[in-house]
Amino acid sequence: MPKAFLTLRAGYAPGRELARDIFVFLRSRLSPYKRVRRLEFGELPKTISGKIRRVDLRKGEQERDRAATTRGEFEYYEEDFEF
Repeated sequence: MPKAFLTLRAGYAPGRELARDIFVFLRSRLSPYKRVRRLEFGELPKTISGKIRRVDLRKGEQERDRAATTRGEFEYYEEDFEF
């Protein structure tokens, strides 16, 4: 399932309303097969040179799936919203 990890600029706070606005924007711009279905706000793991450590993102998702834990504090699913 496509998932986007987002880091917000200063002045913006993660929340349900912002997630809904992002999903609405994505629905208006992308084909259904390209759309992101899940969003998670937070800091991205980076290397010393500043590149995003995608391995750490995948590892975190696999651990969450194995532990069968609930979603994160700032994680939102597209099906949670009515459009």
